[in-house]
Amino acid sequence: MINLVLTNKRGVTQVSKFLTFLTLGVFWAAGAMGQTGVLKLDVKEKTLSNGMRVLVAENHSAPVFSTIIRFNTGSVDERPGITGISHLLEHMLFKGSKIFGTADYDAEIPIMRKIDSLAALLHAEQVKLNSPLYQADSTRYKVIKEEMAALQSEQKKYVIKDELWSTYLQNGGSTLNASTGNDGTQYFVSLPKNRLELWAFMEADRLENLVLREFYSERDVVMEERRLRTENEPWGIVYEALGATMFWASPYSWPVIGWMSDLEMVMREEVEEYFKSHYAPSNAVAAIVGDVDAEEVFRVCEKYFGKIPAQPTPPPVRTRDAEQKGERRVEIEFDANPIGIVAWRTPEVGHPDLPALSVAANLLSSGRTSRFYKNIREKKLGNVSAAVDNSSRLPSAFYCSITPYGENSFQNLEEVVYAEIEKLKSEPVSDWELQKVRNQIDASFIRSMESNLGIAFRISGSEVVTGDWSHFIKLQEQIKKVTAEDVRRVVSKYLVKSNRTVVYIVKTKSESPSSAALQSY
Repeated sequence: MINLVLTNKRGVTQVSKFLTFLTLGVFWAAGAMGQTGVLKLDVKEKTLSNGMRVLVAENHSAPVFSTIIRFNTGSVDERPGITGISHLLEHMLFKGSKIFGTADYDAEIPIMRKIDSLAALLHAEQVKLNSPLYQADSTRYKVIKEEMAALQSEQKKYVIKDELWSTYLQNGGSTLNASTGNDGTQYFVSLPKNRLELWAFMEADRLENLVLREFYSERDVVMEERRLRTENEPWGIVYEALGATMFWASPYSWPVIGWMSDLEMVMREEVEEYFKSHYAPSNAVAAIVGDVDAEEVFRVCEKYFGKIPAQPTPPPVRTRDAEQKGERRVEIEFDANPIGIVAWRTPEVGHPDLPALSVAANLLSSGRTSRFYKNIREKKLGNVSAAVDNSSRLPSAFYCSITPYGENSFQNLEEVVYAEIEKLKSEPVSDWELQKVRNQIDASFIRSMESNLGIAFRISGSEVVTGDWSHFIKLQEQIKKVTAEDVRRVVSKYLVKSNRTVVYIVKTKSESPSSAALQSY
């Protein structure tokens, strides 16, 4: 293995260190490419006593490190009734613990118990309000909600907002954030090299001593996020409809943010139970990349994370969709310009057809010499981009997102897209075009490895989804071996009418004030 270490010893000021590191990252990633052109990373691995996996890649080019803790838990692990719970839980992990985020945890406890009691009453009233079978009392619902609001205001006296972030910031931290997807949830931060133990202490504390404080107010925040990013955003509506139409059985059928009716009714106790069952140490991978010593990292991680009790790993999701038997189309009426997606179902991570599908997507839409760019965008017909999900735990899709220009319709552009795809089936791709795509994919791959955080994302993602941190490197090598016949074969196999789903927006016409007035007579 090649140890990824730069020997640049020049002194830099504290202000310029970060910018220098970003530049050095390019050479670090490029330098790891051996004479064969194969990327080799010196990643050391250790499984802690409770089953948590730790990956370390040393890079001593700058006195910083980046970390990601990724859980093999995303929206795919949910069920109807608790959709969106993975993303909501991600929000809650920034609310603190018994020592962070509170001025007096003991004073908070009785208030939170009262809030839980009122939340149970509120839930019962909401069930009645949502059903025609009950005689609902909206007045009682309002009274209970006001009592909860009063208790929430009382609790705020003890809450220290964003203490986790402010503590990291005071210690030179940056990029503190988290994200949730279909297949996983990850928490990440970058810190100076001498703050390794602080990171381990703080992250282990919020996993071991998590407090779901301000739960119901944060639930409201997530509901508002759904309104803004999904219900009032054209692409959000399209993607949500696509999942529900393409996947009838698979849990990819619901959005990561969840259905609004589930968010409205989910209880704190349900999220707490989900946390206990899905955030098992054996369901987590920590990746630490930067100016660290691997053995020291393992020692510190065992000290702080290793004391978290072991528990069973959640069972894998087994539900799969049956073979699609014909095209599915959904037309959405919305006050927005026409846009849409055409998607074809494809296999899950590790399938041997995915490298060729990745090359096909790049042939169609990667760069200014791609087929979609030359034959669609340059002709001012619209903009079309193609992508395939090659790292999904369950069978996923090959997507073409379509944005018509001017008066051009979605349907017209859709036919142009199909024509380009048919060419891939009938006309062999030239060696020049294949090499161009390989170069583009290599360049994109190198760019994704330009920082400690980029490396951490790659190795943690591969480890969680496949059990092999180096899977992404192997996939890259498989892509380089794709032939013109491979492309023709997979496009002919998957990108066919019977396997596709089409979702698009039809712009609704807003009534003018004058026409509305005429209709009122």
